Amino acid sequence: MTTITRRLKAWVPVFLIGGLLSGIACAAAAPQDLVKQTSQRMLQALRAEKAQIKKNPEHLKKLVDEIVLPHFDFHKMSKLVLGRYWRRASDDQQQHFIDEFRTLLVRTYTSALSQYTGQTIDYLPFNGDPASGDVTVRTEVQQRGASPIPIDYSLMRENGEWKVYDVTIGGVSLVINYRSSFASEIRHAGIDALIDKLHHRNHKNSDG
Repeated sequence: MTTITRRLKAWVPVFLIGGLLSGIACAAAAPQDLVKQTSQRMLQALRAEKAQIKKNPEHLKKLVDEIVLPHFDFHKMSKLVLGRYWRRASDDQQQHFIDEFRTLLVRTYTSALSQYTGQTIDYLPFNGDPASGDVTVRTEVQQRGASPIPIDYSLMRENGEWKVYDVTIGGVSLVINYRSSFASEIRHAGIDALIDKLHHRNHKNSDG
């Protein structure tokens, strides 16, 4: 999972600033509008609470919990990540996996937040149909002295609210990357072993 973690850390700061993350955004807004409208607020929050974050790094996790998580569909993400193994898992195993996978991503976001260095975002023409309830918002992250990074956000609307269920960075899907890694571990040792491994990894990270 090292390669996946490195990839996540590369895009997370941009993703956080890129939008889909603010609780004040109107759920009924078109998905691209949602991304644009929330971008500036996230930037302002990071700047305003910079001193508090520096004083107490755990405040980053609080920000992620409050601002980011409501806009992720971790149930759908977990189902997609486990693939056929999701159907084989018990309800208890499914819930434990969701909890550990969520914690894994939260801790990755938290450790990556400090890497933001002022990148800017271009929003590409939107070709999807929000009426379908499943769209992709396409963006490019502009970097000084480097080629732009294409980042696509897959969102699904449920109960009138848009939520993220996958992110594709440079043509590589977050869900597919984790699916390959986790499937290999499940084949080798089983889903309980994967859940235990995630739990121990999350606990180790929480201890610094």
